[in-house]
Amino acid sequence: MNEQSNISSSPFGRLTARTKGDKVIWSLVIMLTMASLLVVYSSTGTLAYAMEKSTEFYLFKQVVFISIGILVIYFAHLVNYTHYSRIALLCFLLSIPLLLYTLFFGSSINEASRWIKLPIINLTIQTSDMAKLGLFMYLSRQLSKSQDDIKDFKKGFLPLIIPVVIVCGLIAPANLSTAMLVGATSLLLMFIGRVSMKHIGMMFLMVAIPFSILIYIAMVDHEKGQDQPKDLPDTLTKGRVETWIRRIQGFMYADKHDAAYQVQQAKIAIAKGGWVGLGPGNSESRNFLPHPYSDFIYAITIEEYGILGAAVLLMIYVTFLYRCIGIFRRCPYAFGAFLALGLGFTLVIQAMINMAVNVNLMPVTGVTLPLVSMGGSSFLFTCMAIGIILSVARNAEQMEKDAASSDHPAKTTGDA
Repeated sequence: MNEQSNISSSPFGRLTARTKGDKVIWSLVIMLTMASLLVVYSSTGTLAYAMEKSTEFYLFKQVVFISIGILVIYFAHLVNYTHYSRIALLCFLLSIPLLLYTLFFGSSINEASRWIKLPIINLTIQTSDMAKLGLFMYLSRQLSKSQDDIKDFKKGFLPLIIPVVIVCGLIAPANLSTAMLVGATSLLLMFIGRVSMKHIGMMFLMVAIPFSILIYIAMVDHEKGQDQPKDLPDTLTKGRVETWIRRIQGFMYADKHDAAYQVQQAKIAIAKGGWVGLGPGNSESRNFLPHPYSDFIYAITIEEYGILGAAVLLMIYVTFLYRCIGIFRRCPYAFGAFLALGLGFTLVIQAMINMAVNVNLMPVTGVTLPLVSMGGSSFLFTCMAIGIILSVARNAEQMEKDAASSDHPAKTTGDA
């Protein structure tokens, strides 16, 4: 008895006692971060050589990011999720000027302005991650407040779709894949929130038209056999549009001779991995595959741990989504239910897109694998989203316990 009380009075015991929420999600987070340490350490050799650093440097950096991320999850899950409803509008409004600043004055990498650099700590952050978090908090708030008028176009649909259009429109010029991810998840959340299918279908068609035009341009340009799209208007040969066209072409027409270099190397890594993989740290494609520690980390995972290891990673994300759906069903209040489901969907859909790109089921994008790719601002915002999901789970569990104790007052008194 004394030993048990000593454990509970220790700092670790007090920390464990205060850790609530879905224990399965906590376990999945630990599993993903452990997988991240293994694969990031294995895949940063070329980066370490180019930056004149050691692979241990990037391992330590990942450990730091994971430690900070776990703390972010822990403190975010201690906050009652209703407080996030109060700051939802502020977070959304704050993200708009940040996206505008990033679009015009952000740091440009690979011809895309997606980052802003914080001057004091010299850390680059991807403002689209903050915008996603703010948008889904705001959408969850609006969906919960507008259920009586949810079928009405002006009162129900417009207040939901206008913020989505603004955020996606500001993200798309530099990061079309993220904009499409945010838009698709938003429409899915609206569907679950009982928004009229007529309104959702109308919005889907409006998005499908420009995307169909891009596919048509890619097909026409490929038939002409041009190395560069010289016959296209200047507005389509500048910025990211040319990149989008090339990626669509690379996906639609690529064979073993003209596939994009990263697609070829990803296929080589997958072929080498087979069913059981080459073993931890034995990847050979990491020296040739671009961004093996971020965008193409799943291909390195397959090479080292095989199809079976990759399937385990896939099942972890599927289980995570299943638990988020369970939280959605258990939460008695609409805001918390929509918030948990919306954040859960965006993280798992992002993971599925990354995996699909790695196995050449989708055109190449710049989407990372949540909690597995090498740490950065995206990693920390992912941890913040998971912390909010666990906050909803923690409060739902507490309300279930309170309801159970009030339903059986005699039993409670007798046990006491």
